[in-house]
Amino acid sequence: MEDLNRGLVSVRSGSGNLVSWRLLGTESYDTAFNVYRNGAKVNGSPVTDSTNYRDNDAPSDASYTVRAVVDGTEQPASESSLRFTGGNYLDVPLSSPGSGYTPVEASPGDVDGDGQYELIVKWDPANAKDNSQDGVTGNVYIDAYRLNGQRLWRIDLGRNIRAGAHYTQFQVYDYDGDGRAEVAMKTADATRDGQGTVIGSAGADHRNSGGYILAGPEYLTMFNGLTGAAMSTVNYDPPRGNVSSWGDNYGNRVDRFLAGTAYLDGQRPSLIMARGYYTRAVIAAWDFRNGQLVKRWKFDSNSSGNGAAYGQGNHQLSIADVDTDGRQEIVYGSATIDDNGRLMYSTGFGHGDALHVGDFVPNRAGLEVFSIHESSNQPGSDLHDARTGQVIHRTPTSGSNEGPGRGVASDIYAGNAGAEFWGSGPNMSNLRNSSGGNVGRNPSSANFLAWWDADPVRELLNGTQVDKYGTGGDSRLLTGSGVASSNGTKSTPVLSGDLFGDWREEVIWRHSGNNALRIYATSTPTTTKLHTLAHDAQYRVALAWQNTSYNQPPHPSYFLGSGMTRPPQPNIYVR
Repeated sequence: MEDLNRGLVSVRSGSGNLVSWRLLGTESYDTAFNVYRNGAKVNGSPVTDSTNYRDNDAPSDASYTVRAVVDGTEQPASESSLRFTGGNYLDVPLSSPGSGYTPVEASPGDVDGDGQYELIVKWDPANAKDNSQDGVTGNVYIDAYRLNGQRLWRIDLGRNIRAGAHYTQFQVYDYDGDGRAEVAMKTADATRDGQGTVIGSAGADHRNSGGYILAGPEYLTMFNGLTGAAMSTVNYDPPRGNVSSWGDNYGNRVDRFLAGTAYLDGQRPSLIMARGYYTRAVIAAWDFRNGQLVKRWKFDSNSSGNGAAYGQGNHQLSIADVDTDGRQEIVYGSATIDDNGRLMYSTGFGHGDALHVGDFVPNRAGLEVFSIHESSNQPGSDLHDARTGQVIHRTPTSGSNEGPGRGVASDIYAGNAGAEFWGSGPNMSNLRNSSGGNVGRNPSSANFLAWWDADPVRELLNGTQVDKYGTGGDSRLLTGSGVASSNGTKSTPVLSGDLFGDWREEVIWRHSGNNALRIYATSTPTTTKLHTLAHDAQYRVALAWQNTSYNQPPHPSYFLGSGMTRPPQPNIYVR
């Protein structure tokens, strides 16, 4: 996994600063730390019970380093702290590709190998379209930025890639193990890489009168994360083939794409690219080795023995080691595909708009999958065993109505053991426990999540706000200032997750004027000590697939919540 630095940040907290840093997955829980402000140690004794320190009565512009203490011996100093200059936020200036463009999503990646994340940002034009809508769209652009706003490169996907939530699912990860992240996405004729080099034919225009692109070659390209240069381009697999074989004949369902990253061999990451989920579903796994994309396997629901996966996909996917063999699987919605590209099981509950995979029921072995379902003749939601598909609980069918539009799973209420499950829509009016029982009122939102305050119970992230669930009503912990959410009614952040500091999560929203990203971090100390979530393989690949279609929050491979047991040190190595 990534050789991350300390991710050291300084966040203003009252008259002092909350200094926060990573416990790396390669370090034991016994690792202690000393904190230095402008070169002078500020803590009396090593910090042992957390990876943060509140430096009282300190100037806001102080510079910090930390030093690990191992077996009583102080180690070399970390990098200098990243100061959140807005108090509890940091602005990253952006350079827009043109009027009407919105930075809708971002993904983290260390493109230069220094241990600190850069941000890869997707720009959509104002006339981006859902697949069900006709009309020509503007070009999609993908940029790379350092945290000081320096733009490293810009990829112009060109006229033959349509703009909208279902078309461009970009993946950012170190696929070849050289210590620097690459960037992968679907490309086409007239795509220009970050160096201005054209992929395919520069003059080709495959758009039809409705704005759909249903002819012409389709490519998959791996780009250099530091330069934006195309390194390997292959034919996109799965290809579109006959448009009508995906569920309609005008171009809606044929261009429903999903993407992810998975440790299919338990050691090195593979790229996952997929097409279709309402009817036919095809998933291809790719390795990037020695500068070339090489196909590992392909799964097709039309192939013999795979028919149970037909129509079982969601508007997103998740990646997790569901059978504890050290290799990750693809949870595609109501169907799960093994690391070798073979169907593990299907619940048969069909398509849904939200999906969560984690250890939601800590008193039973293994992981669980919670999903909502759109079909009126299927349960509104279900919780099932991630390895076998065995149903743990399900809500009633939605009758003549379409199923729930939102659904969430996480431990947001300490008064109930394990995670809670809720949503919006038919038969989703209460907060439920793992048995489906009512444990309280529905939260104020059913969208995203963030670990924000001092305890391990997770908070509600919706629009530009972070709220804490309470039985009598939710309380506001953060209201973003001068920012806006993305993806329309989905009201999602540009990105959220454990990007800096300790194990708590940061939230990135776009400025209302679309000229910058604003990164918010908690200013609350905690005495919970955990390894950085970015060194949990399930959580880290979730940060990579978060931008896919209907964005969903990341979950680690272990239960993180009230009454949790301390998880083991990650079994990882870095390079």
